[in-house]
Amino acid sequence: MGEFEVHRVRFFGLVPAGVRCLAYQSRGSRLALARTDGAVEIYNFGVNYFQEKVIPGHETRSVEALCWAAGDRLFGAGLSGDITEYDLARLCVSHSVDGGGGPIWSMGANGSGTQLAIGCEDGSVKLYQVVPGGIQFEQNLDRRKGRILCLSWHPSGSHIVAGSIDMFRVLDVSSGITVQTVMVNYHVQKVKRECIVWSIAFLSSGTVITSDSFGRVQFWGWEQGTLQESYTVSASSALSLAVSESEDSLIVGTSTGATYQFQLLPVKMDSQEKRWVRTKPFQYHTHDVRAVAHSSTALISGGLDAQLVIRPLMEKVSKKGYDVALRRFTFPHRRLVSCARKARLLLFQFSQHLELWRLGSTEETGKDGEVLPLCRMPEHLVQLKSKGPEHIYCSCVSPCGSWVAYSTASRFHLCRVQCEGSNISVKKVPEVPKLLLPAYQLQFSSNSRRLFIGSARGSVHILHLLEPGGCRHLHTFQPPSGSSEAIYLLASSTDGLWLAAVGGDWVIHVYNLKYLKYHCTVPMYNCAVTALAIHPLINTLVIAYSDQQLFEFSILKKKYTSWSRMVQQRGLHKAWLERDAPITHITFNPKKPSHILLHDLYMFCVLDKSLPLPKNSTLLMNQNTLKQLPETARKQELHAFKICKKFQPLLFVDLLDDNCLVVVERPIMDFKTQLPLPIQQKKFGT
Repeated sequence: MGEFEVHRVRFFGLVPAGVRCLAYQSRGSRLALARTDGAVEIYNFGVNYFQEKVIPGHETRSVEALCWAAGDRLFGAGLSGDITEYDLARLCVSHSVDGGGGPIWSMGANGSGTQLAIGCEDGSVKLYQVVPGGIQFEQNLDRRKGRILCLSWHPSGSHIVAGSIDMFRVLDVSSGITVQTVMVNYHVQKVKRECIVWSIAFLSSGTVITSDSFGRVQFWGWEQGTLQESYTVSASSALSLAVSESEDSLIVGTSTGATYQFQLLPVKMDSQEKRWVRTKPFQYHTHDVRAVAHSSTALISGGLDAQLVIRPLMEKVSKKGYDVALRRFTFPHRRLVSCARKARLLLFQFSQHLELWRLGSTEETGKDGEVLPLCRMPEHLVQLKSKGPEHIYCSCVSPCGSWVAYSTASRFHLCRVQCEGSNISVKKVPEVPKLLLPAYQLQFSSNSRRLFIGSARGSVHILHLLEPGGCRHLHTFQPPSGSSEAIYLLASSTDGLWLAAVGGDWVIHVYNLKYLKYHCTVPMYNCAVTALAIHPLINTLVIAYSDQQLFEFSILKKKYTSWSRMVQQRGLHKAWLERDAPITHITFNPKKPSHILLHDLYMFCVLDKSLPLPKNSTLLMNQNTLKQLPETARKQELHAFKICKKFQPLLFVDLLDDNCLVVVERPIMDFKTQLPLPIQQKKFGT
């Protein structure tokens, strides 16, 4: 791997927002997730659970409920009282409609996806019809006192069950009247506090399942209002539940961080009589599990500890091995850090502000693994606050450190930064060209003279930066075949001749910057692109995909290189392909042209193309393991992948110069100490 001087950065104070609600789309194998800061994320289970889309949050937009309707249309609702439809191509709010009942606590779509029901603060359940281009109000169902905290449709669409405080109601959709009211505290003696029905489900058999603030999961027959079964799963609240499509399994989330699986099993072998049985408890979270979902093959949970946990069900997965591995996602699958190599600055992106830091330095030298004392400490230079309630989409700092750009949903900002000793000045460029907003991806050219802006519908704008602080629009690239998707990754060549752009349709277009025209399209691959970069010497495009495959494409020859074809013929190591985290950044060492530097959340890798690929029978060892082997054994184990797992979790790695790396970590416990204290549980022996 060679020796690097490593700047180990741990002062990026990112605190990911907790998970508020989930919505699983079984037809497209996609999961919609809303966080407590209003951000909405889309995970594609079909391409290795990649976070393929992110719609940044908004200070005035809380999302209490999400649901899919009419196929691929995603709707959200929250305490602002609006029903919002999201544009998943342009990654923004498509339109909003006032629900008319105050804050909205719950929402659900019927089985055909043609109707939406919302549960409001004023105790009403309102129906909306999903029509092309929006939704239309249909009717108000019977209104009673008490906010509607949860609701669920009967699979036939004939009835809706709505949960409130101390009770739930069953409403007839056609007539709009309440046909059954059930008091959930009727069977509890000497109740001194109210019981909140946090979550509810309506099965095709007529069974209603509730989870409440007493920590109970209860099964009811709705027609007679009788309690069939009751389980106490927590000493505090059972906050969420979700039922599988086959209605034979459900998952429950609690305020202690525990999740439980219930299964509908025969009472006896070969018996037709079945009962719900609590079969599997899990403790993957440390805080409230406010959201759960159930796919055909996995249990999904999201907590206020910011974790999304996906636990495949072994009995539902036909192919054993990697498909039954537990997966945890805490950090985004995109970069929130950019680096000014020449100036040795780091730009950190938060939801509503940016921080610019200067790296520390040392004059000492030492042995491998030794920590060197700093002669100059890292310095926080400036904080740029974004005005208004909108969260930041993307940001970037130029290689020279003199320009900073960022974008929100409705504004694009370009700032001129001047550092003279301890004096820092930031001036906003006043007349920025009005472009198609928002900007989804930003990148400066290697000479800091141009800014590339990834925009909607596959377009890329080029701004020419002027001294002492101005800019003008130079050109706009449009994809040759047209696209409805936004650009989410850009890569420019060091010589300033080439630009690669990839949008939400996963098509990679290459443009010629000298003649400002389209050059070619990389052959389509059936997975999402997670990272790409252009080699500074030979102008080959290295691409990482969500299934962990690596490709190298010759821009000049418009075809894959011989090394890339060799990799596809022989195949990458099984342990490499079975990694959970996607590659999020690729860079190169110009002094060693055969080296490709890449990283994911848990490892940093130097891929040496001059060495043979490892065989599956060979251990894909990390560097610490290799150092402990004898010289002869080390040569036998030598292969192209040199992996370091010392730094975790890795949010960013880049090469500052020939032998100097900057590594940005965010230890999990560092931000968990900033979360509210979890509910303490009594442990045996304490």
